[in-house]
Amino acid sequence: MKTKSINYISYPLIIISITLCISGVRWLVSSEPWMLDQVANEERLQMTFENLFIIDGNSTLSAYLMQIYRFLGLYVLGIGFLLLSFTPKKFMEIHMVRERVLIVLSILLVSNLIIGYVWIPSSHFIYVMWGAIMLCVFSIYHHIKS
Repeated sequence: MKTKSINYISYPLIIISITLCISGVRWLVSSEPWMLDQVANEERLQMTFENLFIIDGNSTLSAYLMQIYRFLGLYVLGIGFLLLSFTPKKFMEIHMVRERVLIVLSILLVSNLIIGYVWIPSSHFIYVMWGAIMLCVFSIYHHIKS
């Protein structure tokens, strides 16, 4: 397989991987990770976080949200690194590996986009997902063409 075709398949996957890793790290290190998508989250809750946290009985809610977002960050970072580990030329030259990576990634991206539109339609992450889908489609096109 030509190196140029492999590059057209793997470079978009590398960009998606790095974006996932950065997003995961942001959720891991942020002091209030739920605020990274504040507008969409507050729209979904139909109240501000300030009002949510002052409700009697919600004193430990911020710790619970922190725990959930830390796990989310860890898994997003892990998926980013896992995907990145399958982008070297040796892996991309194997048709079956390339095909399976693209299928699984496509399913994840499309399902995340659907969930995003259903639960948090005003999230800026929807634009990130559309960008990742376009990069994935670019890779799929070059995979099919090769």
